[in-house]
Amino acid sequence: MTDLQMPRVPPSLSAKVVGSFAYLTIRDRLPTILTKVIDSIHRNKDKFFEQHGAGIRAEKAAISLLSKLRNELLTDKPVLALSDELKDTDAWNRYLQRQEDLVKGDQADPVSWFKSPWLYVECYMYRRIQEALWLNPPVSDFDVFSEAKTQSYFESQRAVMALCTYLEGLRENIQGLPDNQLLEHFGKLLQVSLWGNKCDLSISAGQENSQKVNPIDSLADLRPYILVDDSSSAWSALISGRNQRGPGRVDIVLDNAGFELTTDLVLADFLVSSGLARTVCFHGKSMPWFVSDVTAKDFQWTIRQTMASNHMWMSKSGVQWEGYVREGTWTYHDHPFWTQPHQFRDMAADAADLYAGLQGADLVLFKGDLNYRKLTGDLDWEPTGFGPAPLCSLRTLKANVQVGLQPGQAEKLSTLHPDWMTSGKYAVVQFHSPHSDP
Repeated sequence: MTDLQMPRVPPSLSAKVVGSFAYLTIRDRLPTILTKVIDSIHRNKDKFFEQHGAGIRAEKAAISLLSKLRNELLTDKPVLALSDELKDTDAWNRYLQRQEDLVKGDQADPVSWFKSPWLYVECYMYRRIQEALWLNPPVSDFDVFSEAKTQSYFESQRAVMALCTYLEGLRENIQGLPDNQLLEHFGKLLQVSLWGNKCDLSISAGQENSQKVNPIDSLADLRPYILVDDSSSAWSALISGRNQRGPGRVDIVLDNAGFELTTDLVLADFLVSSGLARTVCFHGKSMPWFVSDVTAKDFQWTIRQTMASNHMWMSKSGVQWEGYVREGTWTYHDHPFWTQPHQFRDMAADAADLYAGLQGADLVLFKGDLNYRKLTGDLDWEPTGFGPAPLCSLRTLKANVQVGLQPGQAEKLSTLHPDWMTSGKYAVVQFHSPHSDP
């Protein structure tokens, strides 16, 4: 193919475009999140002292670093190398060097907050938060987003109760259900998991964003807002694997704690109890990330809280989930790649062990906006090169990147609802299988 025939690769989304969603995120939302982080550390200074006999000096030092970070962001300063000694520090600094090499001698903009790829600098901010904490024990293990995640979970209790009640009704009759009935329930719970993704605290900058109503009852009203629905393809991948090899493994790359995580656990319970999957592997974050992303502590805490509920079916679900974990039917992993700025097409080279592990899945479900941005490269066209296993993205739209729509669909939506790509009102269920590539 000649240069004239090569397709144009669009630039990464960035805050260069004044007024764009990326610009507003860097200018407004990220500084607000940093302010809330600083406030959280300050409000908990007495707790640090009670637990560790120290903390005031560490609290002030961490706040000083975070205030400096906020100023760097607001004034578009160059991105700095990390100075801590965590496992991923070298990988982050190599990535920065890679970005700097791209602009050397090219009269391009320097690597800075408003001029560099949005995906990179947004991830970098959360990693810098961890650096500020890690450099100042005893606050180094403090989850600055824990309070918001806990509040989101408890404010969604009515919806969780309804969901666990629905699940209990399924369990009672699930053995021997024909595939057409299993497909109906699979479709419902996949959509519940999809719409659970609306509860994203990074988009609301930490403001309350919980689920208040019965999610099953809401599905019919939400159905018109699913722009692409490849649920049947995801179902076919599961059935094909089950019929050829018996029930296999489903991987769920998690997004938000709170209500969304509960929807994912309910879906995973259904997959196992119905015989559609033998095991479920959950992938979460190794550090607090994007305000509400799931960590190992969040995963374990949610199961314990569900077990401890006074609601009969919530408690029974929690006991069942704890048993799945204890028996190894459910596993949780937090590879450092998930908290790095790489596009997923880099995974085979930069995290070969993770990529090889995903290849053992019959289906990989990617939850949420950040995973979608990494799947698509945060560009406005569909990249190729990532497909360790059949994968399905469940995402409510909260960033201005979207692929795979029908011709004219985006233009019509832009006329009717100018903020359709960022409001969280619309959603997609998009499937891809490497086995279907030509």
